[in-house]
Amino acid sequence: MKLQVCHLSVAALLAVSLPASAQQPAPSSTSILADGANAKPLHVDNLHEVRYIEIFLAHRDPKTGSLVAGCYNTMFTPAGIPGSRDTAPQALVAALDFDKIKKKYNLLGASLNGPKLWMTDWSEVRAGVVRDFGGIKAAWVGQLNMGDIKGGVDGATPYKPQTIARKSALGWNMGTKVMLIDDADGHTWILKGFQVGLKPKQTYEDFLAAGEGQFKKLPPGWKVRIVTLKKDLIEKPKGGVATIMPDEFFNVYDKTGPGMTNNKP
Repeated sequence: MKLQVCHLSVAALLAVSLPASAQQPAPSSTSILADGANAKPLHVDNLHEVRYIEIFLAHRDPKTGSLVAGCYNTMFTPAGIPGSRDTAPQALVAALDFDKIKKKYNLLGASLNGPKLWMTDWSEVRAGVVRDFGGIKAAWVGQLNMGDIKGGVDGATPYKPQTIARKSALGWNMGTKVMLIDDADGHTWILKGFQVGLKPKQTYEDFLAAGEGQFKKLPPGWKVRIVTLKKDLIEKPKGGVATIMPDEFFNVYDKTGPGMTNNKP
């Protein structure tokens, strides 16, 4: 089976600390290697501003020896979205022991993305096995191909586009308020994941209200806009490859326009 690559994250946000021995293929628990083998399509509505985390389990691909990481997301379990709209309670997230998770599954690394707020109104993914991480349940939603790196994965460079393979769909409904970034080449990027973090510094509402003035590393010629969508925006990357980008706050944006979305806001 050809594994879907995780579409819910920026790969470089995965801060995995790898030992020197990671330069050679290492065995991992066979129990996690097949977590996506029977993944099934799942459509979830009413996702805008749902709080979530992703957990990454890094290991060597048993066939190629390449470094990969299974991606597990708290929004796509059979339990659905709770009334609180919080799929990753702060106390449970703060108590996660990634060294313990790493040892349990004999991994090269285990790490956290988030907590974040999901910005789309609906999503279609392929969801696989649900794992329990210290009381937090998260479903396999894909696999990150991290490249043949040595030593570790550094943080993403703000405003540097990356491509990521994915067979999924995302949607923002008409009337949803969104943050957009227009780059100097005329491309428009839409905020998909707002970084809350373990020690929140501001709310999403405060972030929107602060607007472009809070961006200190925005490249020359780039602009930030806050708009209310006048029509539905549907993202289905052509050829199954999406272009994404982090900002200086660890928020994640997706490119819009031809090959990515049905229109450019």
